[in-house]
Amino acid sequence: MNSTIMKYETKNKTDNHRLVREEQRTYELRTDGKLARKRKRFRLIDAFAGAGGMTLGFSKRFGHAFDSVWANDFNNYCVETYNTNFGEHCLSGDIVDILNDPLANKIPEADVVIGGPPCQGFSLLNKNRQGDPRKQLWRPYFEIVERSGAKVFVMENVPQLLGSFEHGEIIGTAEAMGFKVWGDVLCAADYGVPQTRRRAFIIGCKLFDPALVFPPRKTHFNPNNNGKQLSIPFNQNDFLQEPQEWKNVRDAIEDLPMPEGTEIRNVPPPLDLHFGRNPTELSRKRYRAIPNEGMNRFDLQRIAPELTPKCWIRKKSGGTDLFGRLWWDRPAFTIRTEFYKPEKGRYLHPKQHRPITHREAARLQSFPDGFIFKGTKIEIAKQIGNAVPPLLAARVADVVYMLLTIKDH
Repeated sequence: MNSTIMKYETKNKTDNHRLVREEQRTYELRTDGKLARKRKRFRLIDAFAGAGGMTLGFSKRFGHAFDSVWANDFNNYCVETYNTNFGEHCLSGDIVDILNDPLANKIPEADVVIGGPPCQGFSLLNKNRQGDPRKQLWRPYFEIVERSGAKVFVMENVPQLLGSFEHGEIIGTAEAMGFKVWGDVLCAADYGVPQTRRRAFIIGCKLFDPALVFPPRKTHFNPNNNGKQLSIPFNQNDFLQEPQEWKNVRDAIEDLPMPEGTEIRNVPPPLDLHFGRNPTELSRKRYRAIPNEGMNRFDLQRIAPELTPKCWIRKKSGGTDLFGRLWWDRPAFTIRTEFYKPEKGRYLHPKQHRPITHREAARLQSFPDGFIFKGTKIEIAKQIGNAVPPLLAARVADVVYMLLTIKDH
């Protein structure tokens, strides 16, 4: 082999080992609380912020060295939630109007811009995806990136974004602005969230190629991968040192008592959002007809066809999670905005004959009990279901911190 090639490969291996060590070090500093105590902190903007799940993962509360300085969302309830938890700097309104208003507050300088432009335009649940104007909201996102002078951006969306025509436009726009860009789909359970939610992340950096450090190495592994009980992950190179088993539903919610009432309660968390519904007697009968973990609408049809809606009987395929019970010892499936309706997904409690509560959904999204949600119970459910799980965001933030500090090492 040519000596020049050998030197190049040796250097690449050495650099890769250094990056692996630096990622491990960053994760340990953060989880030990040492990163949050560092003097050097970075300014953060969150566009399309929602309730602030992604900001929370980047925040001091999750051990990070990022401070939010500006945010925006169209929903007033989201803005109220964000400002209650992070300070009064989230603006309400249409981002296009804000950017076009000469009297509006100037976009402040920032080191990093994060955010998830509304994803319904790409979602498989949206039957009118072609021509949906929400697919173009990444354009004002990049105007915020440009005006703030950010060196790093993180865009979050549904997995269908990657490989789409708009994905190509996003990459082209970012590269024209001087960013190196990389993207991947992450499973929240691989990073300690008790939920198998999958989200796409596109990350750009002007200082360093993010492809060398993204996606972040996993902290948790599936103990039942391929049906085999494992004591270690299949590929150690994909994981940080000493990975743990996936967190499950039991880890997240087993300690909660039976819910009380049907409205938000004026009591300390976690019980403030731990309320139930008032289902019909028919719904109660359906819950009781499928008492075992993992059962779903097909089990209901088999066991109690007289209780099964005719539309479900006519629908022979698909929707295996509809009216499904969670398993205690597995992560939840994706928590969406109507988790309180069992007919919308696998949202029945593993043992109790009821759907999960707002508090249980928030915990399955990895929100700490002390995070304060504002609004009606329907609006809070939307905030919970639409959020980026903060614990997943925290691992993405580890990579962002590396990108911003790698020149110092």
